[in-house]
Amino acid sequence: MAFTGYYGPVDLDKITGTVSRFLDLGGRYIDTADLYADGANEELVGRCIQGKRGRVALCTKFGYTFGANADQRGLDARPERVEPACDASLRRLGVDCIDLYYLHRVDPNVPVEDSYGAMARLVEKGKVRSLGLCEVGPVSFRKAAAIHPVAAVQSEYSLWSRDPEEGMLDFLQEEGAAFFGYASLGRGFLSGQVRRPEDFAPGDQRRDMPRFQGENFLRNIELVDALQAMAARMGVTAAQLALAWCRRHGKATPVVGATEPAHVDDADAGTSLQVPGAVWEELEGIFPLGAAAGDRYNASAMERLQTGR
Repeated sequence: MAFTGYYGPVDLDKITGTVSRFLDLGGRYIDTADLYADGANEELVGRCIQGKRGRVALCTKFGYTFGANADQRGLDARPERVEPACDASLRRLGVDCIDLYYLHRVDPNVPVEDSYGAMARLVEKGKVRSLGLCEVGPVSFRKAAAIHPVAAVQSEYSLWSRDPEEGMLDFLQEEGAAFFGYASLGRGFLSGQVRRPEDFAPGDQRRDMPRFQGENFLRNIELVDALQAMAARMGVTAAQLALAWCRRHGKATPVVGATEPAHVDDADAGTSLQVPGAVWEELEGIFPLGAAAGDRYNASAMERLQTGR
């Protein structure tokens, strides 16, 4: 998502190099969605993986409406929309099969079984290899899994977004499904690169998120300062320590929004970092469940989350 300017201007000349660096280091999982930049993100990813398809586990999502015809509720996962959405993603990505196809959000007006049943038919047709769900809890997972295996669930997960630890991570391990945690650096905030609300460029999506506004911002920057101090004592970056935390128990794989090769190197160092148990205990004291001030989305977007249900 970060490739197409959701968090401010991006040097597009560096994007291909970023993907190449990731693959050279042994990375495989590349995650996009039809919603991101109204399909332009998928087109960009498609260009970046030309000639490298065999090295990539390619994942994308559907479920939101976008563009000129988007309706007010923003979600449309009716069964009849599933295959056309998939076909459009295949064209934009320039591939004949998607490795992991997610339902971006459960549509409250459509039973998840109906949406997921149509997705399962994509597997039968060879357009998709496996299926996943985003921001769901056990109830929706079980309904979907009764129709077709759920290979993976994706939800926000970081030091300051720990909701999946309230049962979902253990549940997925028991079910044999993978968990991918997006925004693993708190949308870049945990790296310490943003110090003031004014640092967000015009159009930066974070300007509309409660955690990055007013008193919430000031309270949350104190958490980042504590994380940076710990990282400095260890001789690592705050980003490396935050990513290592996401992997500490082996139940989650962080999804990193790198936009340049240096970010990939930082993430690679973080995911292999060896950290003493005493550091995890200290971080637990600084970032207990619910430590972040403010919701992670605005009110309407929060209503679309089923995490924990």
